Amino acid sequence: MNRAIVYQAASVCLSYPDDGVLELAGIVRDALTESAPEAAASFAPLLDWWAIESPATVQAAYVDVFDMSKRHALYLSYWTDGDTRRRGTVLAEFKQRYREAGFELGGTGELPDHLPLALEYARHRPEDGAALMQEYRASLELIRLALEERGSPYAGVVAAVCATLPGRSPADRQQAMAMAASGPPTESVGLDPYDPRLLPMATTGGGR
Repeated sequence: MNRAIVYQAASVCLSYPDDGVLELAGIVRDALTESAPEAAASFAPLLDWWAIESPATVQAAYVDVFDMSKRHALYLSYWTDGDTRRRGTVLAEFKQRYREAGFELGGTGELPDHLPLALEYARHRPEDGAALMQEYRASLELIRLALEERGSPYAGVVAAVCATLPGRSPADRQQAMAMAASGPPTESVGLDPYDPRLLPMATTGGGR
């Protein structure tokens, strides 16, 4: 499997579906069909849904799934560290990892552990990117399972990312939580709300 293609395609598909992202649907489908055909079927439900729904409907659904609750949060360290003191350190480590690799995020306005950003990094630096995905395998699997439970077409995209990693995916949430050692923490004390480690990598852009 061409992991770089899968990671780049997933980065696009898990980003907020503004007009620019939706216009890439055909390119994403063609790239997967040519270079990662085993992953193409996992992306098909989402790409097919994009093709038949209006942009407004797709955008509203994205906000409902990913922004209105933490149940499908796309922030990798949320699933391992929650809103805890340690998460600030983890986010700082993400930033440092990107900077050392010369990876520029531009004006995304997102935290550095946002899955589409991490996937773009993984495409940019395939070896370390695959290691990063493996480090957060439990997070990926918990996101996948939550999306599958909801019946979301985004589930296949995350499943395709998981399929690039060694070993079988856990069959259920209990197995995934065992992989993570515990579920998402709920502690919310100890972080100053203005702690610079928690600020997005950039403060412009965003599309929403």
